[in-house]
Amino acid sequence: MYLSKIELTNYRNYSKLKIKLDPNINIFIGNNAQGKTNILESIYVLALTKSHRYGVENNLIRKDMLACRIKGTVKDGKKVKDLQFVLTNKSEKTVMVNDKEVKKISDYIFNMKVIMFCPDDLEMIKGTPAFRRNFMNIEISQLIQFYVQYLNEYNKILKNRNEYLKLLNVNQYTDLLYLDILNDKLIEKAVFIYTCRKQYMDSINAIIGDIYEKISGLKGLSVQYENNIDLMSYSEEEIRDKFLEKLKKNHKRELLQGTTLYGPHRDDFTFLLLEDDLKVYGSEGQKRLAIIAFKLAEVQVFYQITNTMPILLLDDIFSELDVKKRNRLIACLPTEIQIVITTTDLKNINRKLVKNAKIFVVDQGKITEKVGDKNGNGRKGRRNI
Repeated sequence: MYLSKIELTNYRNYSKLKIKLDPNINIFIGNNAQGKTNILESIYVLALTKSHRYGVENNLIRKDMLACRIKGTVKDGKKVKDLQFVLTNKSEKTVMVNDKEVKKISDYIFNMKVIMFCPDDLEMIKGTPAFRRNFMNIEISQLIQFYVQYLNEYNKILKNRNEYLKLLNVNQYTDLLYLDILNDKLIEKAVFIYTCRKQYMDSINAIIGDIYEKISGLKGLSVQYENNIDLMSYSEEEIRDKFLEKLKKNHKRELLQGTTLYGPHRDDFTFLLLEDDLKVYGSEGQKRLAIIAFKLAEVQVFYQITNTMPILLLDDIFSELDVKKRNRLIACLPTEIQIVITTTDLKNINRKLVKNAKIFVVDQGKITEKVGDKNGNGRKGRRNI
């Protein structure tokens, strides 16, 4: 799978832009704050209808404009799809495939799969459980078609249950039978969510340690998926029994607090290096490489599950790595995959990679194209886009 072209209208600092991308390696070079990351972000938004930058949706629209549009053509073998995303200043979204509107986001996001690394991803280790759950939900939603539907239904039931717990707390005569009904519905959705998350993390763990060792030279990286109902086997029967047991044992606590204390909405995961929590004991370099290894493991997991290679977006991935680790990382990059890279300096990137890349120069929202010569230095002159 690859994106052959992308067109932006009133998106961030771009009023009009149309780019043809290489099926393999694309590098956007320029100083900071010129619009490089906006290109990567637009590809991510076209795929998933949301930015990787949390809480910035209204800023996607160019200043003083009423709406923004992203259009792109995705090729996957013999299949060709024209995708379109439109966002208005009233936060209204429209998505289309081959000029036909798609009503459900869960149906749309299966058309283009992306994996992105950016500096903010260090929050996967440093940040909150909510950040990690959100990340996990986004990734799994690209792999399992009904995941978003089950997650949305779970959250609706969770909201109703929390409201009913508050009502029970002030009115002891309220019917408890309705709470039992909500429990059954909540557990039904939780079974699917727990199973998907466990399978996803197991798939990552089968690969991530080897990738991390190849890049860093250190053994023993793993990711520990954590739930708060003490699951072991993740069989459907065990999930149902353990979840119901937790709800019954903690009925009084939930009444007092007016909220549901157990379930997938409280999940988390931890990066471990030889059983030590990287958040506590890891260096900045170890954390950064752990995230990179996770993303590269995801590429293989996406292929295993969907039989399609995702598009890999790498935002300023090389600048803080020494030469040895850069070369090790490049050796781990999968072949036969479209990669889009941003950098402030081509010297940060392996010359062989530059030589085979399509190179775009970004300067104050304007993009010109140049193609690397045999030495990876780029031809004299540029072609305007």
